[in-house]
Amino acid sequence: MAVNMYGPMQNHPPPNPNPIDLMAIKDIYPGMKNINVIFIILEIGPVTLTKENREVRTFKVADQSAAINVSIWDEPGKQLLPGDIVRLTKGYANVWRQSLTLYSGKNGEIVRLGDFCYTFNEMVNMSEPNPNLSASIPQPVLNNGSGGGGGGGGGGGGPNSGNSNNGTGKTMGAPKSVPNNNPLLAAGGPQQPKPHAATTRYAVAAAAA
Repeated sequence: MAVNMYGPMQNHPPPNPNPIDLMAIKDIYPGMKNINVIFIILEIGPVTLTKENREVRTFKVADQSAAINVSIWDEPGKQLLPGDIVRLTKGYANVWRQSLTLYSGKNGEIVRLGDFCYTFNEMVNMSEPNPNLSASIPQPVLNNGSGGGGGGGGGGGGPNSGNSNNGTGKTMGAPKSVPNNNPLLAAGGPQQPKPHAATTRYAVAAAAA
């Protein structure tokens, strides 16, 4: 009879075939791409309506290291609530209105993991307005994209990764804001990078148990 010399057998979950390298929010900097983070949603700013009738929301989120603003377009933004724990993959960071902002990039994904207790640090705010950021980061230019109509869903790529208007190279205009007094979405300033059409996949849903 075989004897287990190493104690009782333990059941372990199978290894993840597609591991994701997560990073801390405090390590995000302007121009960074392929960002994978998990965070808790702290606040949701009022909706801003663009001239293409697109909805964009700015979320204040945080992980154990710091807080940051995240910009989410259209339907995915409607599904998220304060207290939700979210995983964002293939994101990128850009400067908008002198504030470091996180976006979901091309083929990015936003997944709600749950709404449970989560340790976070909002004392370090990576999106604190900083004029020096705007001075060092060029504004997004539209090129190699699918046009300026209604557009499909999804978050935009980086400043040089597909924000576009049929290759004209024209800079995007300012959004028409729904009246609000929230400092995260104050009127004025350049428009946030436009999301990719159809090429960005979102999955705002509970992750498999």
